[in-house]
Amino acid sequence: MLNSQPKHCLHISKTDMAARIASVLFLISLLIFASFKSSHGAQIAIYWGQDGNEGSLADTCSSGNYGTVILAFLATFGNGQTPVLNLAGHCDPATNCNSLSNDIKACQQANIKVLLSIGGGAGSYSLSSTDDANQIADYLWNNYLGGQSNSRPLGDAVLDGIDFDIESGDNRYWDDLAKALSAHSNAQNKVILSAAPQCPFPDASLSTAINTGLFDSVWVQFYNNPPCQYDNNIDNLVNAWNQWTSVQASQVFLGLPASTDAANSGFIPADALTSQVLPAIKGSSKYGGVMLWSKAYDKDNTYSNAIKSSV
Repeated sequence: MLNSQPKHCLHISKTDMAARIASVLFLISLLIFASFKSSHGAQIAIYWGQDGNEGSLADTCSSGNYGTVILAFLATFGNGQTPVLNLAGHCDPATNCNSLSNDIKACQQANIKVLLSIGGGAGSYSLSSTDDANQIADYLWNNYLGGQSNSRPLGDAVLDGIDFDIESGDNRYWDDLAKALSAHSNAQNKVILSAAPQCPFPDASLSTAINTGLFDSVWVQFYNNPPCQYDNNIDNLVNAWNQWTSVQASQVFLGLPASTDAANSGFIPADALTSQVLPAIKGSSKYGGVMLWSKAYDKDNTYSNAIKSSV
């Protein structure tokens, strides 16, 4: 006769089983996400602000393609000049750019850093002394960062930091400006500093500032500079890249034009970038990703879409 006693087995309800499966899947997803973050922490940074037809700042951030957006430019400042923000056709800072405040906050809520770039290729700017640098640092802090002013051009939004795109003049006092801005950092509000030097090493305008070791990101312009840019081979670019990764900065980015129209030279086709250039430079512990000039040339996200999975 067969034993009619029930076997000692574990009975689990369908509800309990579903909960356990869900818990396991959640843990697996966390492990996959952690692995992805550790090996794919790089990002695309993009300049925005110099073309009124490039789309809104909010749309730029909501595209999901960029980790940092740099507002360009505070084009006039220093040496006794009244600072002037130039955002091309987006708004007139002299009357009202407060509407950008909500866009900036939306970007930040999406974990995207928003910086203000000072300088540019066609601005009127210089620093005449350490005191001049300190005054500009105070102006930037009170009008764009965590300070207070009755005349904040972008409203009450607090930007994450300042980008140095210094392309004219000498290299004096930019280190003083970096030190003065960094001194405004505190436990609740760190002032992020970035720089956009040309790829010939060291940069004529920003070398002393970068040598302070205060810069979080250095996005090197590997374009409009034939001796160190891509030209159907990667040798000159890689040699310059290896020099730049020696600087005291947390991350170094490969700065590129987003289309053939964005620069006179140095554009790298997406397939060449992903198959040749990035594999040659991503081994550096300081590799931070790719910087693109600019949103106007990446308007339809053609280039960033093509490269973002490889960055």
